[in-house]
Amino acid sequence: MLRRRGLLAGVGAAMALPRLARADDLGAACVRAVLGQMAALGDGPVLLNSYLVQAGSAAGDFDITQANAAYVYDNALAGLLLLAAGHTDEAKRIAMALQIAQEHDRKFTDGRLRNCYQAGVMAQPAKLAGFWEAKAQRWDEDPYQDGTDSGPLAWAMLLWAALGMTTPANRAGNFLDQQLRAPSGYYGGLYGYDPSQTLLTWQSTEQNVDLTAAFRALGRKEDSAHAAAFVQSMFNLATGRFDSGMGADGAVDHLDAADAGIWPYLAGLGSETSALNSIGSLQRGPGIGFSDASDGIWLEGTAFAALALQQMGHESYAQSFLATVAQNTSPEGYVYATISPSLATGLTVGPSLRQGVPAQIFQYFRRPSLSATCWAGLAALGVNPLTPPG
Repeated sequence: MLRRRGLLAGVGAAMALPRLARADDLGAACVRAVLGQMAALGDGPVLLNSYLVQAGSAAGDFDITQANAAYVYDNALAGLLLLAAGHTDEAKRIAMALQIAQEHDRKFTDGRLRNCYQAGVMAQPAKLAGFWEAKAQRWDEDPYQDGTDSGPLAWAMLLWAALGMTTPANRAGNFLDQQLRAPSGYYGGLYGYDPSQTLLTWQSTEQNVDLTAAFRALGRKEDSAHAAAFVQSMFNLATGRFDSGMGADGAVDHLDAADAGIWPYLAGLGSETSALNSIGSLQRGPGIGFSDASDGIWLEGTAFAALALQQMGHESYAQSFLATVAQNTSPEGYVYATISPSLATGLTVGPSLRQGVPAQIFQYFRRPSLSATCWAGLAALGVNPLTPPG
């Protein structure tokens, strides 16, 4: 187990980076970047592109499949950042788009959201993200994007709750209780294409942290406690950190993942020590990786690690991480997802739907990222979206 003294002793190299003049400079820049992208999409309820991708001959598979993708998690974070910065009307535009998506799904009427929609002004019925499959010469969709994970839905609930939009938030909560509630905590979600989707019976520490916070924000104490009980069961006494979750077979996954390790502290479920142990384990120079499978720096995680460090009072350590983030902004003002061209996570994107074909490896690429930008903005402004009320 890493002790706090040993962790803080390793900060010297990171502190060689230039200091930010003011933390809120980064926060203001992130807010401006989000507002700029929103303004370019037109008026009314809108969802933002999760990545600003490369086009033309430089576009790879990632760029093609993500070109019009607006993930619910990323957009809920954007709404929370805008709300924290005082842009309530713009935050409502995102929240209203998510409500329209919930009310006007092309197939389901049970209160769910898909993981991803087409970026832009929200249509009715809500359009799902997709891409042109050149080999098959057809429009295609992604089974993860079409599915529903419990964590992203929780973030939409957090945004709705923050804006007083309790009707869609509670509809989503009822869906979770009816379809994804496990004996302890909540299952991962639903995966695949309409009309028959696969129930994902693995359970995620991170997603149950999200649900703890979302249900708590709605005053649904029993549901919040049900999610929190799973999170607490994932604390590993041997490592002093939270494990990432439990597989469908009931086996604990001991992957050290940044969100599973740090978010419990941000949500009031873990201690400073547990978060510091995770940050120390995942530190890669002046930042952290996504998990212990990562060789390089994940900038989204580096931002929320900085937020946690600020909350603990380790201001210099937090500033070194925020300096890393600030040095990795795109010309559009968005923070890149990674420093290196690509970053391993140790995860896959859902189960394979084709016999004999392995599940797709999940990795990040150096593209301007909405979620990284929003966590950077929240950290720079000192706003914790998972914090217990009061």
